[in-house]
Amino acid sequence: MSNNQVKKKNLLIICRGAGDLATGIIHRLHRAGHKVIALETDCPAAIRRQVSFCEAVYDGSATVEGVTARLVPALTDAETDTEKYSGINDTPAAHIASEKWDSSAIEAVLEAGEVPLLIDPAGESIALLKPDVVVDAIIAKKNLGTTINMAPLVIGVGPGFTAGHDVHLVIESMRGHNLARIITDGMAQPNTGVPGNIAGFTSERVIHAPAAGYIHDVRKIGDIVQKGDEIARIYPDKGSYDNALSEYVPVNATITGIIRGLIREGYYFKEGFKIADIDPRESEFSNCFTISDKARSIAGSVLEAVSAFEHGVKIY
Repeated sequence: MSNNQVKKKNLLIICRGAGDLATGIIHRLHRAGHKVIALETDCPAAIRRQVSFCEAVYDGSATVEGVTARLVPALTDAETDTEKYSGINDTPAAHIASEKWDSSAIEAVLEAGEVPLLIDPAGESIALLKPDVVVDAIIAKKNLGTTINMAPLVIGVGPGFTAGHDVHLVIESMRGHNLARIITDGMAQPNTGVPGNIAGFTSERVIHAPAAGYIHDVRKIGDIVQKGDEIARIYPDKGSYDNALSEYVPVNATITGIIRGLIREGYYFKEGFKIADIDPRESEFSNCFTISDKARSIAGSVLEAVSAFEHGVKIY
């Protein structure tokens, strides 16, 4: 860079959610030079755990394709008297957030070239951090509290958002011709409940819990399995794992292929909860550990929208 070139200040972007699709977005924005902070729940249920930054909630950090997300623990869950706030800005919400997170700790992770991850499902920290952009990539199929006034640019990924109403822009998440299209007016396509087609398989490749309980993994992500193979067991309580006489419900592979996703050991869920994902393409082992084409496509559109905003190009 020559001396007469001006280096632009990087944008601060908050991404609500850090599952596999959100991770693709966070990864792309981080690699593009932006400061990105991820917000998650205290018990994320990612299936594609090897490519989900939300695993940092459990392990303290998670690295995906060379980028590390690091958990910044909350200082306290104190409930502050909102009539006596002062300091960070002139809103009660910002003061409450300042009691829960140390902004210097967040900044230290950013300065280390990593992605800070906060356990903040309600988005309380947004008032404290005052980001330039908020991206809601929770993929809950509905809006869990994101509003258009959270930041100068607010983007919603997938169904549940209306461009121009609760967000500025919506990114289509449905596979097909319109995947990753930037929507400036209206909503994304509604959720069909049918997974995308991979090698001719749709619903068959996704496994839902046949019973409620705690999962004990028998196989692991990356294992090749045959249809009918036992990949996990569901126990009524965690103490039953090591008891050979304990009753359990087996979870069997629904197709032959590679286990691409498997919910975390010990996770409790209700019957019908999504717990595993099998890729029928046995030659695609590396796909278990790399960001998917879908996530990269969506991430590219988010980056396009952010870049337009950064350069003052109005697209909505």
